[in-house]
Amino acid sequence: MRKIRFREALREAMSEEMRRDESVFLMGEEVAEYDGAYKVSQGMLAEFGPKRVLDTPISELGFAAIGVGAAMNGTRPIIEFMTWNFAILAFDQIINGSAKMLAMSAGEFGNPIVFRGPQGSAGQLGAQHSQMLTNMLASVPGLKVISPSNPYDAKGLLKAAIRDNDPVMFMESEQMYSDLGEVPEEEYIIQIGKCDIKREGTDVTIISYNKMMKLALKAAEELEKDGINAEVIDLMTIRPLDMDTIIQSVKKTNRAVVIDESWPFTSIASEIAFQLQRYAFDYLDAPVVRVCGADSVMHYAPNLVDAYLPSVAKIVDAVKSVSYQK
Repeated sequence: MRKIRFREALREAMSEEMRRDESVFLMGEEVAEYDGAYKVSQGMLAEFGPKRVLDTPISELGFAAIGVGAAMNGTRPIIEFMTWNFAILAFDQIINGSAKMLAMSAGEFGNPIVFRGPQGSAGQLGAQHSQMLTNMLASVPGLKVISPSNPYDAKGLLKAAIRDNDPVMFMESEQMYSDLGEVPEEEYIIQIGKCDIKREGTDVTIISYNKMMKLALKAAEELEKDGINAEVIDLMTIRPLDMDTIIQSVKKTNRAVVIDESWPFTSIASEIAFQLQRYAFDYLDAPVVRVCGADSVMHYAPNLVDAYLPSVAKIVDAVKSVSYQK
């Protein structure tokens, strides 16, 4: 099977859906003339023209509002944020507008829209450009939240998101855009709301999403050297959350470690840990352990970046802390 980069998988997903459905269009900062800040939309202006690939001013609140209104009127916008850190300015339109539109209009107006872009740490970018905001948006009823970890999943899930009739938050990572992965040339769709077991195991369940999946899989390889066989689950969709797959895995392994780049307080890891201890308590041989980002702002210094983020070593230590409790 061919290998393409993460950015190419996203571009293929958008282009294929725009060819299939004329109501789909892309709008955001530098998506057209500059071919995208991360070259995700490279070549799309040339193919689809300026009426379907639109550059916007640096005004997230403004172009998010245009997208919400356009979705109310029969189109399927894809709104690209240069980073979700900037999208905080558009949360009024996303949370008070898009998420609530169907309910507040008594079903008269849907909001089939995709908001997408990168989030989280991408090196030394400082406190205001390194935030993982998945948990904030996943807490809002009416929104679907997706955060893939590889090109194959990214393409299949983005195509599903564009076709979905609800607002979808598609949350990527700057550090994954150049990642290579196998992606078939034939069309495929990945169902929203399902986890994927990336590695079968018997001794502990490691749960994660987005770029932390790379660390989770590397940690599983390290643990194998010590005789610990870890099962690794990729959430892929954060909301709706596929707890059934996670619970079934924990019933087999009896232990769970959740990896989440977000701040620990009210994180996705916190919700998963609560649900496991609520619905799979009798199967747990040890408490659920979280490995999260630090409960702090992200500083610029490289040593503080390393101290802030989860790592393979931190994950291995967390797994070993639960693996020998009987």
